[in-house]
Amino acid sequence: MVRTFIAGLLLAATAAVAQDYPAKPIVIVVPAAAGGPTDTLTRVLAASMSEQLKQQMLIENMGGAGGTIAINKAAKARPDGYTLLLYHVGMATSPALYRKLPYDTLNDFDYIGQVADIPMTLIAKKTTPAANFAEFLTYAKANKDKVTYANAGIGSASFLCGLLFMSAIQTEFTMVPYKGTGPAMNDLVGGQVDFMCDQTANTVPQIKSGNVKVYAATTKSRLASLPDVPTLDELGLKDFELVVWNGLYAPKGIPKPVQQKLVAALQGAVQAPAFRTRLAELGAEPVPPAKATPESLGAMLKSEVEKWTPIIRKSGVHAD
Repeated sequence: MVRTFIAGLLLAATAAVAQDYPAKPIVIVVPAAAGGPTDTLTRVLAASMSEQLKQQMLIENMGGAGGTIAINKAAKARPDGYTLLLYHVGMATSPALYRKLPYDTLNDFDYIGQVADIPMTLIAKKTTPAANFAEFLTYAKANKDKVTYANAGIGSASFLCGLLFMSAIQTEFTMVPYKGTGPAMNDLVGGQVDFMCDQTANTVPQIKSGNVKVYAATTKSRLASLPDVPTLDELGLKDFELVVWNGLYAPKGIPKPVQQKLVAALQGAVQAPAFRTRLAELGAEPVPPAKATPESLGAMLKSEVEKWTPIIRKSGVHAD
């Protein structure tokens, strides 16, 4: 009887917490520097989810170490629903890139759901002497010892895209890592590095403003936001495709009613007209509500870990 009484009290307390949730601002940890594509997506999502939850959502940027510092912080946070994590495919690649992680990628988080899919584009500094992809390929291969490729650090989406691109054209370039694609883009626009492959949330504004040259998209079909830009697949790199998926996570052990509130808020957010319009401007696509679920994100993460692990191990690249 005592155990039943205690269990009843705990259940009542959990229900009360969930009913009041969220009673204060929610922090979303972002494993990237401010100004990059993941940061941009998070801020758009935070604005939309804030309307759903009637509570402020704050962004905490933590770049470096392939996102693992921020991921570990989120994993170790109090599981009360007030600390969340938003990250992309890098969540699935870190187990292969790092021989030792301070967290368990698959088991240290509760899943909220997928958020959006973001294509990538191959871009270069605007002074690059190449009018199209064929000319760029010829130029880059002829100058491979001095051409530099910018990325947001080992494990980032831009790093992975560069790895696949160099493998596809069988040419290696000097890779220049940054603590986020925001700083990398700044140096590309400034002409300090030669080219990069990055998410449209970061590249479309720079492309449309004429600050960089664009040579290709990484999708199988052309992008609605950049209809005149050909895909790498149609340019000869057959089956080259890399679309960056993003997911929202919470530390393992958040109360189930709190998780359900967050899932409902996420599903409302990805369907909100303002969210969809803003993502379309960035060349990104929100997931349908059926993918904005814990089950869908869990399945995606597991399959992506299985996909990327042999690719990365074959490359011999390690971040530690």
